Amino acid sequence: MSRIDDLPPYQQRDDLVSAKLYNLWRRAKLHFAMPLRLEFAEEPGIVMILDQHEWVCANGKQDDLPILAWVEFADQHRDALHADVKCTLNYYHYAASMHRAKSLRLMEERLERMLKE
Repeated sequence: MSRIDDLPPYQQRDDLVSAKLYNLWRRAKLHFAMPLRLEFAEEPGIVMILDQHEWVCANGKQDDLPILAWVEFADQHRDALHADVKCTLNYYHYAASMHRAKSLRLMEERLERMLKE
C-alpha cells in the first residue's frame, strides 16, 4: 500500500523526469531498503520518500504530509537508458510547485553521493 493512496491530489499533470535521476533511483532500489527517506539541510522540513513505485516530496514537520508525488512512471518496455521518463505528478499543496525543481536536484545529488560510498 502506498503512502498516498488515500489522499486525493489537488491537481495532476504529466511530467518528465530526467533519465539520469530515474536511473539513479533504479540503482538505489537495488542497494538500499525501500522506502528510502532523504532529508536535506538545504531545505529544512522537506523530505523525499522514495518507494518502489513512487517518489513523494513531503513536509517532514507535519507527519510527512505529501506536497508532491511522482507516480505512474511510463517505463514499460524502456530500452533507451538515456531517454527521459514520462510520469504523473500529483500536487497536494497549493504552493507545491515551488519545491519541485529543488527537491529533484537535491534528490539527484544525494543519490549520487550515496551510491558512490
